[in-house]
This record gives sequence, structure tokens and C-alpha cells, in this order.
Amino acid sequence: MTLDAFIDALPKVELHVHLVGSASVPTVLELSRRHPGGPVPSTEEELRRFYTFRDFPHFAQVYRAVNALVREPEDVATLVLGLARDLAPQGARYVELQVTPYAHHVVGMPMREVTEALDLAARRSLSDHGVEMAYIFDIPGEYGDEAAKVTVEHALQEPPAALVGFGIGGIEQERPKYRDAYRSAFSAARAAGLHSVPHGGEMSGPETIWEVIEGYGAERIGHGINCLADPRLVAHLRDTQLPLDVCPTSNLRTGQIARIEDHPLPRMLEEGLYVTLNSDDPPMFATTLAEEYRVAAHTFGFGRQELAQLSRNGVQASYLAQERKQALLKEIDDLLAAQGA
Repeated sequence: MTLDAFIDALPKVELHVHLVGSASVPTVLELSRRHPGGPVPSTEEELRRFYTFRDFPHFAQVYRAVNALVREPEDVATLVLGLARDLAPQGARYVELQVTPYAHHVVGMPMREVTEALDLAARRSLSDHGVEMAYIFDIPGEYGDEAAKVTVEHALQEPPAALVGFGIGGIEQERPKYRDAYRSAFSAARAAGLHSVPHGGEMSGPETIWEVIEGYGAERIGHGINCLADPRLVAHLRDTQLPLDVCPTSNLRTGQIARIEDHPLPRMLEEGLYVTLNSDDPPMFATTLAEEYRVAAHTFGFGRQELAQLSRNGVQASYLAQERKQALLKEIDDLLAAQGA
């Protein structure tokens, strides 16, 4: 088996992917034909040109245009099922999908109807595609107190059955203005039994990572790539083995690194940090979950053992039931054994 074939066959979990950012061309075509007349092309050829990544401002334009197509609970379910369909051929078995309830609230979708759409989509993702779907509700960090209130109310009052975590994304530099609201929201979510999985240290420095650790009780952190600037933080992350969900191509597309070869993933592993590999907004960044493993292999020189360990890290850092974790870990070990690795 070639290394690329091994990557395709490797059982995987996806722990850091966003609902709207996961929308591939076939999914967006379905939405644009359902809601014609907007800024999103409704023919495949035009849509592929529109979708081709150019730079970060263009990505933001595409993201806003696709987000504007999500107008009804049925559209939410379409996005979830599209992601399951796209991930299944990549060896993905389980996903923790980041959903932003505030985006649905502002267009008038009732909480209960959004939750029913998420529940239906989770059931069909498993039955139709063999992909188990869980959800993380995240606050868009630039929208402040109202976004925090709406997100935590939805999480506590009308949660989907597969809700496992509570997060925050968006522009990290805006968060200090709303520090108390965000800390309070995370405190309430954690008290209700949800896991704390905020973004931190992607577009800002170690201070944001310290804030999500100390202020939000982070159990896993999205990105965290700028931790290396603070030796004390690196030591803390190494000692606690707090997982960092790393998305190399995303960091390139958003301008956090100049070249993929400059990504800190190899150094993070050399420092003994706990890293998982993920895709973030894959179609919009011209990547896939499997492609992130190819980057690890062909750019950073990782072999089968290292790739399998990244997959194991994802399984162990997930909020899957323990028996499901053990089954997936056995699949990974069996694949390695079959390769004589």
C-alpha cells in the first residue's frame, strides 16, 4: 500500500470543522438552487470559479455569501449531511461539528427548529453515510454579550441530542471587550456538563491561550499555534497534555504562516505537545481532512507511524463514548499491523 493509499484507508476523526465553512460545491449548489437570485452562482462551472480560493478577503466574501443561503432549518440539515457525505470517503468515522446558533438566530430561525434539524441530520449522517456526528456550539467572538447570551441559552434550553461542547471563534482580538460575558457563558455551559473547546492562539498570541485556559476552563483548544512564543505556556501544555486542534492549510490561507513549510506542527510535536489534525473550512480553503494528512506526510515527512499517531490523538481527544474510542483505536492498529509498520 502506498503512503497515499494508507492515508485514505486510515480511520479518522474531525474535531475542528465549521458548519458553513464545510459547505462543498455540491452542497452550495443545492442551497443556491433552493434560494435563487442571490450572490452565489447556481451553475456548477460558475460556482467552482467563485469558490476557488484567492486570498483571505475573497474567502470572507464566499463565506458571507454561503452563510446568506442558510435561511431555514432545512438548510442547516443540508449542510450537516453534505459534510457527512464529503467526509465518508476520506475514512472519517466521527465529527465534532462547530455550529454557530447566533447566525441562525439573527435570521429568525427558532431554536427548537434548528435543534430538530441538527438531530435529524445527525441520525441521517450515521444511517446514510456511516459518519457519527456530534456538535459544538460556538460564540462568534466579535459579537459580544448578545451572541454569548443567545448561544448559551440555545445550548442549555434546546440542545441537540449530540451536543458535546461549547466554544468560541471569530476575531480573537475583540474578545477582551466582552471578557465577563464570555467567561460567564462558558461557566454556565460547563456547569451543564458541556466540554469547553474554545479557539485560541490562532490570530493572536499566547495571552489568548492563557485566557481560554484560565477564564474558560479549556479542555481542548482550537489552533493554539502561537503557543510557541511563550516557553512557560509550552511547558504547561506539555505537562497537562491539553489537546490542540491544528489546521495547517487553514493557517496558510488566513495568513498566519507565509508558506506551508513554515507551519509549526513539527515543532509542536517535537516539544511534546498533544496535537490533533483537522481541516477547519475545507472546501473554502481548497483542502480536505485527508489532504491535511497528505500535507503532514509530503511536506513534513511523517510516515505511517506518525500519521497513525495523529489519528489516535484525535480519537483520544474526542468526546466519543469509550467503547467507540477503543473500536477506532483497534482499527488504526490493525491497519498499521497489516502494513508491517
